[in-house]
Amino acid sequence: MTQKQQIENHWELSGKRLVVLGGSSGIGLAVAQQAVAQGATAIIASSNADRVKQAVATIDGKVEGHALDLSNERDIQEFFQKIGDFDHLVFTAGDTLQLNELAATDLTKARHAFELRYWAALAAVKYASPHIRKDGSIVLTTGVAGQRPHKGWTVVASVCGSIEAVTRALAVELAPIRVNAVCPGVVRTNLWQGMNADAREHLYESVGKSLLVGRVGEACEIARAYLFLMQEGYGTGQTVVLDGGAVLV
Repeated sequence: MTQKQQIENHWELSGKRLVVLGGSSGIGLAVAQQAVAQGATAIIASSNADRVKQAVATIDGKVEGHALDLSNERDIQEFFQKIGDFDHLVFTAGDTLQLNELAATDLTKARHAFELRYWAALAAVKYASPHIRKDGSIVLTTGVAGQRPHKGWTVVASVCGSIEAVTRALAVELAPIRVNAVCPGVVRTNLWQGMNADAREHLYESVGKSLLVGRVGEACEIARAYLFLMQEGYGTGQTVVLDGGAVLV
């Protein structure tokens, strides 16, 4: 087989096995759905067992669901020991955003944001990477707050900036495993479930009007960036921004 043929085969997700942490809803679920539609096997894991079961029911194809406490390092270690070798890791787990001006920031809650979005991601990479096959990849998730923060976004911007930095560092340390990140802007997902329905729709409308594309994002279109980073085979240490033009306005 020529090098070109090997590269072309690498682009295919058919027959590949991927793990999506945070895959029971939103962007993670959309990634799993699209990957399975291309012939991959998806293993989705999230903390809520009922939501995992519901997510699995939405996917027509090869899929496994697992309840996993991402705040528990030992549980993460045991999870990856149990599932064995695979090709791609996707980390999209996140809780409701904490947006407050610094004076009103609860630092205990701020630390919790780092626990799930940064430390859990790092633990996942630590225990997953020995099981990732040759030519495999890792795709983490950051956010536009790290590149274009607003007043009251100090904690969120700090988390996002940390993920971008660790993406570059891991790409160097884990090579030839490729490590990249996706940086979404405001997307219609349950990330905003802490708001009441009217306030949430007002957010989507007001933010959408301010963007160059005139609307907020949808999980299904953000998911395509994760699939691209799994398949393209050449980029590493990169952050792909999909924000509707938020960093430009």
